[in-house]
Amino acid sequence: MKLVIVDYGMGNIKSISSSLSFLGVEDVLLSANFDIMKSADKLILPGVGSFGKAMQRIKEKQIDKYLNDLVNINKKPILGICLGMQLFGNSSDEDGFNDGLALVDTKVTKFHETGLKIPHVGFNQVEVCEKSRLFDGLSILPDFYFTHSYKMTGDADINSSYCTYGDKFIAGFEKDNIAGVQFHPELSQTNGLKLLKNFIEKF
Repeated sequence: MKLVIVDYGMGNIKSISSSLSFLGVEDVLLSANFDIMKSADKLILPGVGSFGKAMQRIKEKQIDKYLNDLVNINKKPILGICLGMQLFGNSSDEDGFNDGLALVDTKVTKFHETGLKIPHVGFNQVEVCEKSRLFDGLSILPDFYFTHSYKMTGDADINSSYCTYGDKFIAGFEKDNIAGVQFHPELSQTNGLKLLKNFIEKF
């Protein structure tokens, strides 16, 4: 198993790599090189920071074009984590309006005024969709570690799982070879490790 973490300079790389190593994935690379990404069995798009800055870096490195070829055309499995998941959508209001990678028909917006502290930080339960590969073997309402100020919403059929923090938002989704989670599985203890294992084995 060869897994490449897509490197655009904004991700929780060390924790993700450590979790993958714990799960027995021996060949984990960090790269933005097309040929190396193409040689991978699976990809992970991490993300920590702002949407606009992330898309700027992705476009500068032509990663948007690479992912279109590898994910849309060649159907290579990919998992987006936190900001990485948000980047899969059509657009975001963060840093002004910014186009996303448009791998799924969703949008990212700021939380409404809920009376709750923003950003949303800490463990929260996820309402898991039926017949989920990502959440297979977990409880009906597993908890995961979140840290974000913007949320993904959309009506497209992407087998979404949800979390509610004032607003209800997409906490995870899976559409064919594309999967994403708003939370950080690498910081979510046993549940997070199980989810990463599911991605490795079921996508």
